[in-house]
Amino acid sequence: MTSARWGILATGLIAHMFAADLRTAGLPIAAVGSRRETAAREFAREFEIPHAHSSYEALVADPDVDIVYVATPHPMHADNAILALEAGKHVLIEKPFTLTGPEAERVRDAARAHGLLAMEAMWTRYLPHMARIREIVRSRALGEIRAVFADHTQRISTDPAHRLNALELGGGALLDLGIYPLSFIWDMLGAPTGVTARARLSETGADSEVATIFTHEGGALSTSISAARSAGPNTAHIVGTDARIDIDRVWYNPASFRVTTPDGRILEEYVPEVTGRGMQYQAMAAADLIARGKTDSELLPLDQSVAIMHLLDEIRAQVGVRYPGE
Repeated sequence: MTSARWGILATGLIAHMFAADLRTAGLPIAAVGSRRETAAREFAREFEIPHAHSSYEALVADPDVDIVYVATPHPMHADNAILALEAGKHVLIEKPFTLTGPEAERVRDAARAHGLLAMEAMWTRYLPHMARIREIVRSRALGEIRAVFADHTQRISTDPAHRLNALELGGGALLDLGIYPLSFIWDMLGAPTGVTARARLSETGADSEVATIFTHEGGALSTSISAARSAGPNTAHIVGTDARIDIDRVWYNPASFRVTTPDGRILEEYVPEVTGRGMQYQAMAAADLIARGKTDSELLPLDQSVAIMHLLDEIRAQVGVRYPGE
């Protein structure tokens, strides 16, 4: 297999973004599936995809598909991913991995039972500027890391019917937006040893703003802000004893950054050269893992995705957000 053949499950905005970046990178899209035949056909026509299926079951049964990108809303991730895994397909699951920690465990167990790749589509982890940042951190050029700060704050919608305000759709700033800084913090500092969270809830009971403070092994601290009704700087910072990294707006997209000493000297300035949005890097990583016969991502292991979902559960418990059926 030279490159995994993609099937795209669902045809919403994020699926369009992903398909556009697959096309930019020249990666093969074999099929798309939707619950509405017209949506599948329109999507297939837009991206020149050979097969359009009018159900998710037909998509995962397509013999030309090797890996399925799950692009449905959060509450459907687990069932859709398991559907594909049980059909013998690898899966790349749009972040957050699932709705809850127990659901994430179900997906992990299904992937391992079938010997298949299940990977969270936290595409920021795979971007070139993040790869360089990890190299710098590993080199200890920053000295001892003492703190990490990151925000993901957007002004989206106050409409109670909007997906981000609807608890039945996994709405709230935390799962849609907060997953980015929380995954970044985990990447830089590892699992938190202490968790404190506060939130403002909307009229629907969904979290419109969430703030977190974590402690980490060795004493490092991290903070995050996620918000769906106010737009902030959307920057991130890693502060060490010898230098810091300042990632520019918008830090979770392909972004520039600087390494600066305490006296203000710039040691390195990085400017990305990325075509498209950058979602192709996670797709190329998944295809490479499949080609090498691997069933887990080195950059974001399956167990870590599960643990992050449990962390989100803990934050929601602290701020008083529960989804229907929990």
